[in-house]
Formats: sequence, C-alpha cells, structure tokens
Amino acid sequence: MSSADRSPGSLHLLGSGNPPCGIGDFSRLLLESLQDGEPDRHGVLTVEPRRFRLAETWRALGRADAVVANFPVVAWKRALFGPLAIYALAKLRRRKCITILHEWAGLHRLRRLVLRPVLLLSNTIFLVSPQVREELAADPLVGFLARRAALMPVPPNLARPDGVADSPLRERLREARQQGRLVLGHFGSIYPGKQPEAVLDIAAALKARGAAPLLVFIGSFIKASDGIEDIFREKVAALGLADDVIVSGYVASAEELFGLFETVDAFAYVLPEGLTARRASVLASVQAGRPVVVTAPALADEFDHHPRYRALLDSGAIVLVPREARSDDYAEHVLAARARPTIVPDLDRRTWFQDAAEVLRGRLS
Repeated sequence: MSSADRSPGSLHLLGSGNPPCGIGDFSRLLLESLQDGEPDRHGVLTVEPRRFRLAETWRALGRADAVVANFPVVAWKRALFGPLAIYALAKLRRRKCITILHEWAGLHRLRRLVLRPVLLLSNTIFLVSPQVREELAADPLVGFLARRAALMPVPPNLARPDGVADSPLRERLREARQQGRLVLGHFGSIYPGKQPEAVLDIAAALKARGAAPLLVFIGSFIKASDGIEDIFREKVAALGLADDVIVSGYVASAEELFGLFETVDAFAYVLPEGLTARRASVLASVQAGRPVVVTAPALADEFDHHPRYRALLDSGAIVLVPREARSDDYAEHVLAARARPTIVPDLDRRTWFQDAAEVLRGRLS
C-alpha cells in the first residue's frame, strides 16, 4: 500500500493513569478502537508532570498527521502546559490538532485559562454533548469556537463483566432488601455538581412515605476545598437518615461494582443541568438492568447525535423526571419503577467505541 493510499495516522496524548480517570480511560479505549484494523497508524505519547521530552515529542510528531487529546484528564492537573507545548510543536510541524472536550463550565477557572489556548490551536474540536456546546458558546473569550465544533457520542466508561464479586457491603444490601427495605443507589464520585444533598432529600421523602429506604452512594467524595463531605454528613443528620445512608468509598473492580449494582432497586440522580450525553455514571448504572431515575435534559437535541443513548431513553431503561420536579416527585418515580422487572440492556461497549472512533476517523481523513 502506498503512502497515498493509507489513512492518516494520529498521535494520542495519554495521561499516566494515576490517579484513575474516566476521561483517561476513554482516551485509551478510543485509541484501541482506532487501532483495530489500523494497528500501525495510531501512536501514543504519554504526558506526565515535569517530564516534557522535547526530542522524543518532535520525533513522534514526525510520524503522525494529527495530534489527538482529551480534556480534562485528572493526571494533567499538574501537567496542563505539557499538552499546550505539544500542540505548539505540532503547529510548527504543520500537524493537525484535534481536541475532544468533555466539559467546560464545570472546570476550575484556572483550568479553563490554560485550555483556552489549546482550543485556539485546535483544527477540530469535538464536544461530547450539546450542553457542553452551550457552555463553551457562553465563554466570552473562546465562545465563537462552539459554532464550528463537532459532536462525538460517548460510550459507557464501564462494561458489565461476565461475573460479579461478593463483598460485605453487597451482603448488607441484600439483607436489607430481604427485610423489605428499598435500596436506592447513586453511582460515581460525590461532588456538588451531582447534587448529592438532593438525593438525600429523595431518601427522606421515601422514608416519610414508609418505604424504609437504604440509600447507598457507590463511590467516594472528591477531596476539595468546598467541604462537601462535611456538608453531606450534616444534612444526613438533619434529615434523620443516620441509619439509612451508606457511602461505599472507592470500589476497585468492575466485578465488585456490578455486584453492588445488582442489589439496588433503583438509581436516582438529580442534575442541575439535566441529563446530558456525557453522564457516564448513568450509562454505568443502567447496565444493572434496574431503572435509573434522573432529571430530564435541558436541551431538546441533547441526544440527537447519540442514537444508542436515545434508544435507552426510548426503552424506558432511563426514567426522566421534569426539571422542575421536587423530591416527592422523584420519590414517586422511584416507587413506581421499583416494581419493574430487571431488564439488562443489550449494550456492547465495543460497538459504542467504534461509533466514536468512526467520527474521529472521519476528521483524520
């Protein structure tokens, strides 16, 4: 095959994977999907704090037609100027710069400050949700870039394993269900943007109805200066839920995680921006086959670019609650959904990643 017949190659900027990061995992799996069938056309450059290697970067850029990077990656909190420097070198070598932006308004202002020149150097910007497009468009400095940004469908960041693992917490939740308690689940990191306090209000509303809820947060608190854990604990006490709320902490394996998922009657999420196509925690939860009750999207076209996600909504696997709904309304939806039989969706994550890879491959060519 001549060089003219080959599809353009790409150089993917990856983090070290420490600490773990959902967007970092997405970057790696997207690259693997591209490499299927084109194993020699897509390479990796690992970006680490305080370890910028000019000569290695220059050579790697020489072997590629485009640089691809996802933002924000947790491991780059102390290395954001590394990707920016690589983009600048790519421009010197006349390479394309392709950026996949997973969020904007929720980022710390200093991260947005560093990312703005990255976006300005980008030939193509992919956004994972129309909601992120709206957030970017509202930026006074780089908002004009939203008009030419493309959309990419995001796959689930977790796949249902072949089997599940037992754990002390799983046994505790199973016993609670056997005693007639309603096990309400919430998966993912606990931080203000996911309104964990509003989920506590749902548990309180269920308790007032005599449903004997046991609310389990499957995840851990994000350590930050906002004091979210203290606020959370104070609210638990104020609502009289001290015996009704469990926080699992970090769960390392998918087998243990889905073992916990299987003990849940329903999941609940109260999202200020409504459900968006980038909510990976919802896509993970829905694979348990239990109903996921969540705030309706703010934008009518939120899932137009993502037909597989739309199919989950249309099937009823995800139950939408009006945006103006109160905790009592969520409680009603949870109680109604509780009686639904377990229906595990046919969700092949490999196929979802191939969809994303094809969108990216179209811009590479």
